[in-house]
Amino acid sequence: MTAVEVTGFVLALLAMLVGLLGAVVPGLPGPPLIFAAALGHRLALGERGAAWWVLVVLALLALGSLGLDFLATSYGAKRMGATWRGAVGAALGAMVGLFWAPLGLIFGPLLGAMLLEMLAGREWREATKAGVGAVLGMFAGAIGKIACSVAMIGFFAGQVLFHALGAR
Repeated sequence: MTAVEVTGFVLALLAMLVGLLGAVVPGLPGPPLIFAAALGHRLALGERGAAWWVLVVLALLALGSLGLDFLATSYGAKRMGATWRGAVGAALGAMVGLFWAPLGLIFGPLLGAMLLEMLAGREWREATKAGVGAVLGMFAGAIGKIACSVAMIGFFAGQVLFHALGAR
């Protein structure tokens, strides 16, 4: 590997690590950032970068992880009785909770879902149950995004290193 290839690989991995952080931090697009880093690596290094078929696989994994995250959060909230207001409240609470991490990332969605459910006229017990469901769904979605993100980074790094070492 040349110095340019090593530098490009390290920069791509650093951007991907920020993407991995984004798998757990609401508002930071984790898997899309990992994909963007791989795409940037390919565009910067051409044939010495990640193969196009790898980029297709990474794009599919990124889209799949975003869909999984949405479905898990929605399912968790709905399973515990949340309305659409609870899901919106959980998302807004997660964004506000970023400022008081790490506890804000737990209590923000819970309180956000509860508040919007209670503003819609639901009793506090129903609103609390909906808030807990939204938080559990959010955690399940985050676990799925982390798994997809780790797989994306490993797949990218493995293919680039395999290619760089001449074992096409």
